[in-house]
Amino acid sequence: MDKTHHIIPNWPAPANVRACISTRNGGVSVAPYTSNNMGLHVGDDAQAVAQNRAELCKQFGLSKSPQWLEQIHGVKVVNAKSDALVRTADGSYSNEKGQACLVMTADCLPILLCDEAGKEVAAIHCGWRSLAKGITERALAKFSASPKKILAYLGPAISQPHFEVGVDVLEAFFKSARNPAHADAIAKAFISAERPLHFYADIYALAHAELNALGVTKIYGGDYCTYAQANNFYSYRRDKITGRMASLIWIE
Repeated sequence: MDKTHHIIPNWPAPANVRACISTRNGGVSVAPYTSNNMGLHVGDDAQAVAQNRAELCKQFGLSKSPQWLEQIHGVKVVNAKSDALVRTADGSYSNEKGQACLVMTADCLPILLCDEAGKEVAAIHCGWRSLAKGITERALAKFSASPKKILAYLGPAISQPHFEVGVDVLEAFFKSARNPAHADAIAKAFISAERPLHFYADIYALAHAELNALGVTKIYGGDYCTYAQANNFYSYRRDKITGRMASLIWIE
């Protein structure tokens, strides 16, 4: 992939379920937010962000305003609405046609969810804190469909070689283990780093482990690295002052 403006997830979602993920390319923001920044909270010019957001909605024919969130690395998942209110949460759910659920990321993992019938969708922002605290379970609880009938797409996030964490992160995930098999999967998602009590964490593997423990087995994506692929993705860990990508899903 080279300087594409957006990613269309490659997964067997129902035909009426649409999803896309913006990259850092194709917008009007200037350095260090070059160029398609979707985040209003990172110091970028508000008019540039508004133009980037408007172009995203226009490009995909969204008639309703997506549910923009103030993300706080928590576990709250709200019902998405088109009233233009920014809600404090790290995920949203919808069963309404045309109502997009949207999360912003720049290393954290965006997870898009839909049911096999194409009647329900959700988007969740999974930094390690939210993932360990159980945001995935909160999102799945919104669905009337059973976990076995839900599909998950893992969007661009930081890859294991670039995600060094302290022992507190490992401990947080082990505390969240739902059964011995889940604990084993968590253990396999960490490898020791050179620094004592530090590890390289595989956020994609941790998401797989959590989803599997909750009964979701239809999992796709997870093949990008926001840190390493600098031409296409923002990375907070790499750049500190940077923009945000948007991952969104809706029923057409």
